[in-house]
Amino acid sequence: MTEMDAFDEGGLAHIEFSPRRAAKLGIVGAGAVGSTMAFAALMAGAARTVALFDINRAKVEAEVLDLSHGIQFMPMAEVTGSDEIEVLADSDVIMFTAGAKQKPGQSRLDLAGATISLVSKVLPGLVRVAPNAVYVMVTNPVDVVTYAALKMSGLPQNQLFGSGTVLDSSRLRYLVAAETGVAVQSVHAYVAGEHGDTEIPLWSLASLGGMPLLEWRGVGKHGPLTAELREQIAREVVESAYKIIEGKGATNYAIALAGTRIVETILNDEHGVLPVSSLLDDYYGISDVCLSVPTVVSASGVGERLAVPLSPDELDGLRRSADAVREVAHRFGY
Repeated sequence: MTEMDAFDEGGLAHIEFSPRRAAKLGIVGAGAVGSTMAFAALMAGAARTVALFDINRAKVEAEVLDLSHGIQFMPMAEVTGSDEIEVLADSDVIMFTAGAKQKPGQSRLDLAGATISLVSKVLPGLVRVAPNAVYVMVTNPVDVVTYAALKMSGLPQNQLFGSGTVLDSSRLRYLVAAETGVAVQSVHAYVAGEHGDTEIPLWSLASLGGMPLLEWRGVGKHGPLTAELREQIAREVVESAYKIIEGKGATNYAIALAGTRIVETILNDEHGVLPVSSLLDDYYGISDVCLSVPTVVSASGVGERLAVPLSPDELDGLRRSADAVREVAHRFGY
């Protein structure tokens, strides 16, 4: 309820409206992902201030100038950037997009060493200037990097998590929509586990407008999703990033939109359910590893990990995914 100062003699209230706090989004890295995420967040009106940090001063200043020239055509905001970490001071959310660039044919896990080293150099300064921010790790391999970042930062596990399989779930929904002839907005499905080769679609939870997908028998030219077709879709979800990287060098548009959805969920305190990567503690017996499962996300970061019903095959797949991510983390001392 709005704060009320007093009533005048006629009974009319003098109401003081507390000004809405202007949210600040910080982005680490002004490369393809970071600059596109800044653009997507600005277009969505997700934050009043968007700040970019990159060690390449000329690059970050150019991106800020280019984005600022378009402010007229988007919700009012301020764009700033620098090669000094202080530009991210007092951010409400920090998206960490900087990392080693994935090359054609290279798996996300192959990137672990170089990216973890970069995070170890930047993260302490971030925590110093923005101790209360919610940190979202976007750079790959996101699950291993998120786990390492938690260990090196000392931040509470709710305050730092990874973008996880939010993008993968979007890819899955897109492909299911194409095969069924249903609008993608009416497809509900999650990808769980690693953001990478061992990820698993949760087919047992998937639905079309409330109808369980596995019970859907097809309409017109669109037949049912057979086990063979589901396997093909799952493979395409995993391989799509490699195809995009081979063709244009990086994935940036879809991950920027997915990242913006995460930012909005945090800043609006939505308590939305997203498949983000966070530290699991006895999730179906899985602990001490960062993986994506349906999770409540709010202004305080990650909350409850929903113990959604899983088929035996899905649970086995989640455990295999945990083993794969944990093995790489151990290889780098985490």
